[in-house]
Amino acid sequence: MILTDSIDTLRTTIARWRAEGARIGFAPTMGNLHAGHLRLVEVAHEHVDRVVASIFVNPLQFGPNEDFTAYPRTLLEDLEALKSAHTDLTFTPSVETMYPRPLADLTRVTVPGLGKQLEGAHRPGHFDGVTTVVARLFNLVQPDLAVFGEKDYQQLCIIRRMVADLGWPIRIQSVPTVREPDGLAMSSRNGYLTAEERRHAPALARTLQEVAGHLRAGERDFAGLSLAAMQILNEDGFRTDYVSIRRPDLSPPSPDDREWIILAAAWLGPRTRLIDNLSISLV
Repeated sequence: MILTDSIDTLRTTIARWRAEGARIGFAPTMGNLHAGHLRLVEVAHEHVDRVVASIFVNPLQFGPNEDFTAYPRTLLEDLEALKSAHTDLTFTPSVETMYPRPLADLTRVTVPGLGKQLEGAHRPGHFDGVTTVVARLFNLVQPDLAVFGEKDYQQLCIIRRMVADLGWPIRIQSVPTVREPDGLAMSSRNGYLTAEERRHAPALARTLQEVAGHLRAGERDFAGLSLAAMQILNEDGFRTDYVSIRRPDLSPPSPDDREWIILAAAWLGPRTRLIDNLSISLV
C-alpha cells in the first residue's frame, strides 16, 4: 500500500495507473476505522482495479461546540486495517494541504434544500463542510467510482445530488450499513459510549424496526408514528433530535407510496449522538 500526504504523489500515482488502463475507486474517511469502513474498500474492489482511501478529520463539518478536537484519531491502526483490506493508496493530508487558505476565505460547495433539513437543521453548516471536502477530494483523486455507507443516508443523497448537478463522471456506490450483532449501526463515535450506554444503544435500531412494522401493517399517520417513536426513545434514556419518515429521495411521504426511509438521530449520554435509518419497501 502506498501512503502519502502529498497531492503531487497522489496525482502522479493515479496518472500512472490510468496510463496502465486502471479504473479508480475512492473511499473517503475520517479515520478511526471499523468494519463498516473496510466494507467500503471491499465493495470498491469489486468494481475497479485500484482503490484509494483517504483519512482526513475535516474541520469544516464540525460545529463550534462539536467534537473536532476530541474526535478519535487512530492513524497507525487505521493504516494497518487499510493495508489488510488491500487498499492500493491511502491519502492522509494535513489541514494545510487540504485547505491552503484560511477557512473563512475558502470557497464552499453547498447543496441547497437537501442540506438544510434533518441533520442539516440540527447541525447548521455541517453538510456545507461535507460537500466542500468531498468536492476537493473528488477533484484530487478524480475517481471513476466513490463508495459511501448508507448509515449516513442524507449525506449519501446530498453527494449524489452534488455529483449530478456538477456533471462529474463519478459513479456513487452505496454500501449497506454494517451493524454489531445486537443491531447497533457501527460508528466511529460509538467509542464514546459508556458500558451502560452501550447496552441501551441498540434501542435506536429496534425502535426503527417497530415503526417499520406499523408501516407494513398499513398505518399511515407518519407524524404520529414519528412522535410515538421519539417518545419511546426519550423514555429509554435518549434525547431525540428527530425521527422522520420520508420517501427515498427525502421528500415528504404519501400514503400511496410503496417505499420509505425512516431516519433518526438521538443523543445517548452527554457525548454520543447516534444516527440510523431503515428502508422500507412494499413493492
